[in-house]
Amino acid sequence: MAVRKPAAKPRVKKCSECKGKGEITETVRVGARKGRATANQQTALCTKCWGTGEALQD
Repeated sequence: MAVRKPAAKPRVKKCSECKGKGEITETVRVGARKGRATANQQTALCTKCWGTGEALQD
């Protein structure tokens, strides 16, 4: 009897926005009205893939 090989996992495309990381960097904005951009950055959840890093099926 032959040994069975495990089925290959389907390849999932990476998200184009975050490049498969699930996080993006956003510029920190300060001020009530105009929101002046500062030199600082913070990480944010990718809104295109919701942090999974995988491209969503259309």
